[in-house]
Amino acid sequence: MVRVTTPGVRLLPNAITVLALCAGLSSVQFALTGNYAMAIGSIGIAAVLDSLDGRIARLLDATSKMGAELDSLSDGISFGVAPALVLYIWQAHGDRIGWVASLIFAVCMILRLARFNTLLDDTDQPAYAAEFFVGVPAPAGGLVAMLPLIATLQWGEGWWSEQYVVLVWTIAVAALLISRIPTLSLKTVKAPAKAIAPLLVGVGLLAAAIIVFPLVALAVALVLYLLHIPYSVYRHRWLAAHPEAWEVPPRERRAIRRARSHRRLRLRPASGRVAGAAMRAVRRTNSDLVRSRNLRERDHSSATSGPTQRRRSWRRIGIRRR
Repeated sequence: MVRVTTPGVRLLPNAITVLALCAGLSSVQFALTGNYAMAIGSIGIAAVLDSLDGRIARLLDATSKMGAELDSLSDGISFGVAPALVLYIWQAHGDRIGWVASLIFAVCMILRLARFNTLLDDTDQPAYAAEFFVGVPAPAGGLVAMLPLIATLQWGEGWWSEQYVVLVWTIAVAALLISRIPTLSLKTVKAPAKAIAPLLVGVGLLAAAIIVFPLVALAVALVLYLLHIPYSVYRHRWLAAHPEAWEVPPRERRAIRRARSHRRLRLRPASGRVAGAAMRAVRRTNSDLVRSRNLRERDHSSATSGPTQRRRSWRRIGIRRR
């Protein structure tokens, strides 16, 4: 069945992208007037709108080449140019070194988006590559760069608001943007049916925290995002080393991981709950355990009862041993 979309519906994703662009640019205007809380909020709104435009375009079957290019340009301005200018206005005070750090951040953001567009056309990537971003994505990078400003607005001046700390932090986030570090992509995360109710409760609690303590909630979310990077690297390496888990559901992946860990610990895994690729992994584990146990029993029997068995074998065949 071919889905027919009207021109007005096809315009909706691009309109959301333009709104995200306007929100990102508005953060610079708020920073010029000294309203840094609204500057951070504008970049946050741009990040929310950026996460919606692509999904809405796919749901409405309204994807286009122009929409993809417009989205990249909007991300470059909203999460590259705007955060760099906000940090420069807040902390640099016309200092040349601060301007250099802002330029580095904006350039790294543009390079990160250019690499992202080229990877979309790469068909040689493994199946698990769609579950990860290469480097920190643009919306997360733009918000993480604002973390010193968020901490200053919430807790006042401190070591995190020193100029050299802000400069080093800005350059470090810029390095994360263009790095090859894998980070998890929420686009491929699937929640089981029994986890929907707890997730909805968590969304309600998160909304309440954002309303009551917006800066604290945003700071905690950004810190948790940074802390997830080591796990993302571990998961990427584990998937690269286990091709049998590339195209299986998450439940079977967990079963394969348990089977591998049980084999390292010399334990017998429970094979009644696994299927498919996980079952094959468990069978290989069980066969290895049985083979090693048989070898140990044979070595033990040959070392302890070898002469007795030879005397019995002579007596059984009726030949007197000299």
